[in-house]
Amino acid sequence: MTMRILSIDGGGIRGILPGEILVSLEEKLKKESKNPDARIGDYFDLIAGTSTGAILGAAYICPNKKGKPKFSAREVANIYLEEGDDIFDVQFLQFLRTVGGIRDEKYSAHELERVLKYYFKKIKLSELLKPTCFVSYDIKNRKQIIFRQHCAKTGSEDFLVRDLLRGSSAAPTYFEAARIRPQLPFKTKYVLVDGGMVANDPALCAYSEAIKFSGVGGIEDMVIVSLGTGKKLREYYYQEVKDFGLYGWSRPVVDIALNGNSQMTDYHLEKIASTVKGRQYYRIEPLLFDAEKEMDSATPENLNNLKEAGKKNADEFDSVLEEIAEILVTPNKPHEYIPYHK
Repeated sequence: MTMRILSIDGGGIRGILPGEILVSLEEKLKKESKNPDARIGDYFDLIAGTSTGAILGAAYICPNKKGKPKFSAREVANIYLEEGDDIFDVQFLQFLRTVGGIRDEKYSAHELERVLKYYFKKIKLSELLKPTCFVSYDIKNRKQIIFRQHCAKTGSEDFLVRDLLRGSSAAPTYFEAARIRPQLPFKTKYVLVDGGMVANDPALCAYSEAIKFSGVGGIEDMVIVSLGTGKKLREYYYQEVKDFGLYGWSRPVVDIALNGNSQMTDYHLEKIASTVKGRQYYRIEPLLFDAEKEMDSATPENLNNLKEAGKKNADEFDSVLEEIAEILVTPNKPHEYIPYHK
């Protein structure tokens, strides 16, 4: 009995990259299972995501009226391709008011909230089809917030999915912090920013959560598929940064934090996975090819470049995806969450 985990990094519009890779994986699952209606959400037991990864992850396990995954992987990827330019659109008045993002967040959250409301409507966390580990950070209470479907189902705080996703994706300097509340009777108020501030790669969070389920003793009982959103690390030179002040560091510090903690997560999981034979930890960090590294570059040209880069990465990792698909279609028993774990 193996816990099958899908983890997706944050990365803004670069979420198209893992989105396209999962389109390819879903096609392989259809072939391996001989089920033309196979969906990504059918084959994983726990979905983890930060920011854009949380949006992708929630979409894969969003239920339709029959209690099945509502969206195909292709439909999920298309959300970014069709809505990305609206979400990351700087209106002229917004540009003037914020002085190009210096005095306030670069983007209005209105379009992001519209998109989340349109696709997730009034679906609650507890109604998602699989256990989750969606990461955000509460700046008021100064602690990480992990939105867990399996806890919401057992009587803990429940949230509208669109609200928690807004919180998980509130990237500092890009979108204003999100103030959200759980569903009644709970009344706690959270002030959330992007989960990438603490865990841009949520795979280690997922690992820690997975061991709270029956039949899972450690990494030997897990299959972890961890998807990055592409990276092209910028080098910062001493002569450039030595006189940086508050404004000079505002964007670099976000860039370094997002990429740095992803690197540390991969480092730790590689070390943990190396302790067992037949390890099943798959870290796929896609290449950007001709796409831009900025997580808010949503021009028509770059959206197309990201889509093509995603397809190229699916081809590059074809043999790995084939191996993953073969593992995922192997019959598996469900895992039960053990509530006494906090």
